[in-house]
Order: sequence, then structure tokens, then C-alpha cells
Amino acid sequence: MATAKKAPAKKAPAPKAAPAKKVAAKAAAPAKKVAAKKAAPAKKVAAKKAAPAKAPAAKKAPAKKRTPNAAFMKALTLSKELAAVLGDKPLPRTEIVSKLWVYIKANKLQDSINKRMINADAKLKAVFGKAQVSMFEMAGLIGKHVK
Repeated sequence: MATAKKAPAKKAPAPKAAPAKKVAAKAAAPAKKVAAKKAAPAKKVAAKKAAPAKAPAAKKAPAKKRTPNAAFMKALTLSKELAAVLGDKPLPRTEIVSKLWVYIKANKLQDSINKRMINADAKLKAVFGKAQVSMFEMAGLIGKHVK
């Protein structure tokens, strides 16, 4: 078994002595800074006391009412499987999801422990393709059944 050799510790170089002129200048500088620091906080306190009251906010124009996006309101035709649950009438995507939730709640298909899961009955199993679906993946699975 090979052992690694430790490198000898290097000594830090000794600091060089500064010329006399620079030492005298450095000694005088901290005294000036201390005097300046003591005066500065007094100015800040005075400025805080003399702060004027806030001006009242300018009145904003009333917000415009949002117009619905036409793409969401477009009626889509349903597949046979989805039409068995919701009916054969074309519906916008928002209505499809709303009516599915009405169907799920009316038939008590929400999982009693984890409310985010939907237990599919025979009709919904044809739409979803599996027995249990998360409410988040439900919208993606519906997309396959609309045109």
C-alpha cells in the first residue's frame, strides 16, 4: 500500500514596513472618518422627523371588463363516448368540463379519501381509458374526445 507524502507547510511572507509618510496619512484618515460618521446619523434622524405626509394617490380609471376569448367559447363536437355522458349537442370546452363535474358529483364518483381523484364508472371509463383519474389529467383526457 503506497502512502502519500505530505507537503511541508508554507510560511506566510512577513508584511513589509510602509514608508513613514503613508503611515502618518493613514493615521490621520481614520480620525476624519470617525468625525464624519458621528455627524451623519444626526442628519438622518433630522431628515426622518421632517418627512412630509404622503400625498393622496391619484384616482385610477375604472378597469375595463374582460372580454372572453373566442377560442374558449367555440363549440366543439363530442366523441360517442363523451356524448354518452354529456349529450350529443356541441359545447365549448368550458361547458364540457363544468358538465363533467356536475356528472361526477351527481353520481358521487369523487374518491372519498382523496378528493382530487375521480373513480370512473362505465361511461367515464370509456372516456378516460382507466378506472381512476386525477382531476388535473382529466382535462387532457377530454381533449382526445373533442374536435
